[in-house]
Amino acid sequence: MADSALLRVELAATSHGEASSLSLGPLDGRYREAVAPLVDYLSEAALNRDRVHVEVEWLIHLTRQGVLPGAGQLEPAQEETLRDIVLSFDTASVAELADIEKVTVHDVKAVEYFIGRRLAGLGIEHLKPLVHFGCTSEDINNLSYALGVKGAVERVWLPAAKDLVTHIGELARSFRGMAMLSRTHGQPATPTTLGKEMAVVAHRLSRQLKRIEQTDYLGKMNGATGTYAAHYASVPAADWQQVSRSFVEGLGLAWNPLTTQIESHDWQAELYADLARFNRILHNFCTDVWSYISIGYFVQVPVAGATGSSTMPHKVNPIRFENAEANLEISSSLLDVLGATLVTSRWQRDLTDSSSQRNIGVAFGHSLLAISNVVKGLGRLDVAPLALAADLEANWEVLGEAIQMVMRAEAIAGVPGLADPYERLKELTRGQRVDAVRMQEFVGGLGLSREAEQRLLSMTPASYTGIAEQLVDHLG
Repeated sequence: MADSALLRVELAATSHGEASSLSLGPLDGRYREAVAPLVDYLSEAALNRDRVHVEVEWLIHLTRQGVLPGAGQLEPAQEETLRDIVLSFDTASVAELADIEKVTVHDVKAVEYFIGRRLAGLGIEHLKPLVHFGCTSEDINNLSYALGVKGAVERVWLPAAKDLVTHIGELARSFRGMAMLSRTHGQPATPTTLGKEMAVVAHRLSRQLKRIEQTDYLGKMNGATGTYAAHYASVPAADWQQVSRSFVEGLGLAWNPLTTQIESHDWQAELYADLARFNRILHNFCTDVWSYISIGYFVQVPVAGATGSSTMPHKVNPIRFENAEANLEISSSLLDVLGATLVTSRWQRDLTDSSSQRNIGVAFGHSLLAISNVVKGLGRLDVAPLALAADLEANWEVLGEAIQMVMRAEAIAGVPGLADPYERLKELTRGQRVDAVRMQEFVGGLGLSREAEQRLLSMTPASYTGIAEQLVDHLG
């Protein structure tokens, strides 16, 4: 009885368009608001709308091309009314399709019948045989998925990812000159600037975005095994390759001339690999920011009324970055599975791709949710310059690299008494702290040229950042 009651609550919430706490997946429950823009491209309803769109455009294309003798041309008003079937696609349309599919037990066939029902009202019932003409379901599905993924990438995911990279780039410029201790292998190392480290991340992510922007979204329209056999059997005089190519390209996709029953999905695997790589770079950024928070380089701005810990009221936990890490891991794993599965198919066709592609929206959703969390997390951070400065001041031994390199350069220039510079600095600094006084005493006793000695004596950990500040300019 309890299960039935819960199910009724879930169905009631769904019927009102609400995100229920009874959803099996968090993207359709707790995090619905963050991923809602993807629904218009990667949901089941969006897939069905795009199927209707492809079928309608194929009918219009066949009449415009004059492929089938006797079909005639559609009037502009008839074309417009046909396209209104797509524009007016709504919850009632979804329900009608579901009812048809209960009978057909085939989703694409249901779409064909859905459109066929509407032709009589347009005065073109005689064109009913043109709906789905020469098509296998995969002709419709591959184009519909390509349109959905393309829309999701270009109109939802990419804008969000670009905003994030812009935000990181702005931080890089704002803190380009703020010296910060590096930590290679987790140990104090040659200083850098906070801005330069942010710029590295922005640059890495930007490269992935450029790759994603160059994605070719491929599509095919060539029949049951990619041979146009039914097309030429029915209308042998037509140039079916030209008809197919112009149709696919007219949808804004790239034409794939060589396929089996399915479009091979290689473009999807390529895209998902790039998306997963973006995710993993962002994950690396999250773990670094989390670590900087833990050592006090960043201070989190408390949110009024929020609770950091149920028992420790002083805590402000880095939950945005932790949440992002988890969602990036889930997204990347799903993208990896999709990429590996979609490029394989038994002989000319099996249905593993069909089941796999139903999870595309989930993979995108977890990535989009992570991006949203990182942006929110960065918006609640303040840099702690005093903490950065104190860390630098406590680690004068990092100047050992600079001193031994100057000694090498001086030795090559003929200054005597500068043998074994690395070993001498190793003896002075390895595994022990060296303060400013001890380091300057060491420099003063080396016998360097006056210019080199003064250069080193004026150097501090905070000033030993090379051209880190200038490197930020590579962001453009």
